[in-house]
Formats: sequence, structure tokens, C-alpha cells
Amino acid sequence: MSAGPLNRPSSVSPSLAAKTVAVVDIGATSVRMAIAEIDARGTVRILEEVTQAVSLGKDTFTSQRIRRQSIEECAVVLKSYRRLMQEFGISRPDQVRVVATSAVREASNRLAFIDRMYIATGLEVESLDEAEVNRITYMGIQPLLQSNPTLASVKTIVVEVGSGSTEVLVVRGGNVLFSNTYRLGSLRLIEQADRLNTSQAKQRAIIETQIHRIVHQIYEHVDSDRQIQMVAIGGDVRLAAANVPGAHFTKQMCTVPVDGLTDFAKSVGVLKEEELVARYGLSYADAETVWPGLMSYVLLAREFQCQQIHIADTNLRDGLLSDLAVRDAWTAEFRNQIIRSAINLGRKMAFDETHARHVATLSRKLFSDLAEEHQLDQRMELILYLSALLHEIGSFINARSHHKHAMYIIRNSELFGLSVKDLLLVALVVRYHRRSSPQPDHEGYATLDRNDRVAVAKLAAILRLAIALDESRSQRISNIRSGRDGDRLIIATQGIEDVSLEQLTVRQSGDLFEEVFGMSVLLRCEAN
Repeated sequence: MSAGPLNRPSSVSPSLAAKTVAVVDIGATSVRMAIAEIDARGTVRILEEVTQAVSLGKDTFTSQRIRRQSIEECAVVLKSYRRLMQEFGISRPDQVRVVATSAVREASNRLAFIDRMYIATGLEVESLDEAEVNRITYMGIQPLLQSNPTLASVKTIVVEVGSGSTEVLVVRGGNVLFSNTYRLGSLRLIEQADRLNTSQAKQRAIIETQIHRIVHQIYEHVDSDRQIQMVAIGGDVRLAAANVPGAHFTKQMCTVPVDGLTDFAKSVGVLKEEELVARYGLSYADAETVWPGLMSYVLLAREFQCQQIHIADTNLRDGLLSDLAVRDAWTAEFRNQIIRSAINLGRKMAFDETHARHVATLSRKLFSDLAEEHQLDQRMELILYLSALLHEIGSFINARSHHKHAMYIIRNSELFGLSVKDLLLVALVVRYHRRSSPQPDHEGYATLDRNDRVAVAKLAAILRLAIALDESRSQRISNIRSGRDGDRLIIATQGIEDVSLEQLTVRQSGDLFEEVFGMSVLLRCEAN
């Protein structure tokens, strides 16, 4: 779908260290690719954008399975994209990211689809889960929010209504307050209504009812206030930006009155698909879904009592490119977002926040001191930190077996920026912070590959030591340094007269550490 008149970020002179990359988005109605150049400063310059229609969503949303014909059509598109990549000198895996969203994610033959794409093209397709889509959406929209004086500090709801689902982020001052994905999609709504075999007018009424229901659900989930602003992204609403009277354009955004958007949605709703294609230059696939998409934005804006909507010229591919541009640099920012989300979950479960934060700090220090022993990356350090923050939340259900209750809570919660797999890792490390060691037949643990199983065991062993160091819950042990001394790990602290309680607890909690690392553990107090 055309992006309308909104402008992309201005290009910059290519750097000698520039890297050419490609990102491919396999969606419900089309496969889109952006080829870009990323310079040494992380600035993205779009070189080429292409789109091909492939109706995967029709298959998935009606039969939960992608047809063989659709799979082969997608393979043909990806082959052509691969040739275009080669023309731009893109050949290494680190230059390419191919992702698929709800139409592939929800298909029962998802793995067969992914395997077929690899066999046909050599491209690895990544089926994005909902948390990863939200994270990438944030990557794309955050620079625009920060550069807009109106939106930089106020509470803002960012909404993208797609063909299969709707992504919702609530952001204030750069901090994510809420994120979720809803089964509100323009193509999904149409396919559901088509099954009823009734008149078009009746189908439209049913679709509006469905939109109202989910919009109200979103409103109830978001802690709303009258100061909230709404930012919309997506092709449907960008079409409106070019056609709604009274639209106000800035460098990277457009603001339209909700009344004008409502009128435009109504005018689109009475046109046939052929008329939409002729009048607005849409593809037939986009013409079919534009009305429910626009109505979703309108009803959301009305529910949140917004008088205007800010329309951003960004999409999933922009987020993917931003992700590639700052792959290492964004870690600290996203760590803070994820940690804040974990703390909010802990507060809901009435956790001992002071103790949890202190254990997390001790865990981080132990992880750093033991880097040569565990050989884990910084992603695992974050998994450990989150596990330390949340290790006691199961007590909200029952103090007995609270490690198992905590695992259940975490696996059934959503922490911003964490994939389903990452949530499982956090849940398992919490599961093993006490009592039994990991066992091959334990729920969740058995599904991990060997590297992740080993990582869980290492992190759980470290977490047990950190918890033992704050056995008194007084936070009196804070300055520690750790290191191997033969077949022992020595944890040294200073400025405390009597650490006998912690020494006993460390000794009792060190069995898993010795089992995993082959070292017994000794805590000792050194003179200042």
C-alpha cells in the first residue's frame, strides 16, 4: 500500500564503513523488502523498497494452514528478492533478516513453510512472536516520538492495525508502560464475517461490533487519562493522511482530525474494491482490507477521546533496520525497559522489592566476576538479573512451592521485549533457585537445546548464591568480589564482623554450583 506523502528521514552521505542490508517482512497480504545502507554512525539510508502480494492470511485465518500454492508463491517472491539482494552485494547472513508475522506464526504448518523457504532460497525465516513484534515496533517509532515536542513527554498510545493483529504500545518519556497484541486484524475480521454467508451490510455491522468489543478491551487494559495522545502506523492510516481535509504535515508525521478520519472511513466503506483500486491506486488485497483497518483506528480514537491522530511514517521494516543499525548500542536502553516491566510484574505480586533488587545486584556482580567460568553472553546476564528480581513472586500464590508458582506466573505473563523462549529461560532459572536441580523430565526444561539447558543450570547456581548472601534480608553484604582458588570459589566481602549466617547459607546453597562448575563455595570476610 502506498505510504502517502509522508517523508522518510533525509539521507546522508555514504560512509566508507557503510553496510548494505536487507530486511524482508512476510505479512498476511504481501511480502515486503527494504534494502538500506547503514553508515558507521548508525544512520539508515533507504536504497530500494519492493512489495509483492501473497495472500497467506486468507489461508491461515480460514483454515489455520497455509496452502501449498501459497507457499510456492511466497518462495517465488523470495527468490526474486534474493536476486535483488545479490545485485546490491548482499550475500552474508548478517546482512539479511527475514521475518514473518501472524499469518505464518498461527499456521499449523509453520515449520514446513519456514523449511520450504530455506530449501528454495537459502534464507532463514524467523517467525516473530508478539513480544518481538512489539519490541521492533518500539525501535521504529521511538526516534519519532522523541523528536516530536508534543509527544516526547506525554502519555502516548501507539497503534498499528495489521491484517492479522493489532499491536499496542503505551509510552511516556521514552518508557514503555504497556504493550500487548490483540487479535484485531482487518483481514481476519473479513474472513470471520465471510463465514456467516450473509449480506454485505450485515457483515459490515458484524465487523463493527467485533471492532467495538476489542477496542473496549484495549481501553480497559490501558490506564487511560485525558492527556493521552494517539499515534497510528500502518498503510491504511497513511492512505488517510493523504486524503483527509485539515491534515497537518511535519517532517515525519501527519496530524489528522478524528472527525475527518471518520468521514474518510465512511466514504471508503461505500466504495467497491474496483473503485478503491482506481481512485487510490491500491492493490486489490489492500482495497479489501482498508475499511476495517480505518474503522479500527477511528473507534480506538473515539474510545480514548482523542480529537486528533498523529500518523507516523514508519513500519515493521523501519524497526528491523533500526535494530540492525544499533544491534549492540541499544542493549542498555532495552535492558532498562525490560527490567522496568519485570519490576512492575513484581509489584503486582507484592514482592519484597528491596530484597529482590539487592539479590539482582549481587547476581550481576557474581556473573561479572565469573565470566571466565560460565562463558555466557550479556543476554544471559539479563536473564539472570530478571530471574533475581522475580524469584519470590510465587509467594503471592502460596509460600509453599513458591518457586513453581513463580515459574507459572512468569510463563503466563508478558515482559516487554522478551520472547516466549526468553520468558521460559527466566521462569526456569527462578524454578531452580531452590530445592531440586534441573532434571531432564521437568516441564519446559526438556524442550531446551543443550546450550540453553546448560545456561539455565549455570544461572540458577549463581542465583542461589546471590540469594544466600542476603539471607538476613538486611542488604548488609553488598561489596563482594569472587574468584577461583583451586577447586573453590572464594566470595570475599568487607566491613562486616559476623557473616556466620551467610556462610552457613552459602554452604547449604552451593551444591548446585559445585555440581555445575566443579567448585565448592566459601564466603569469607576480609579486613578493610
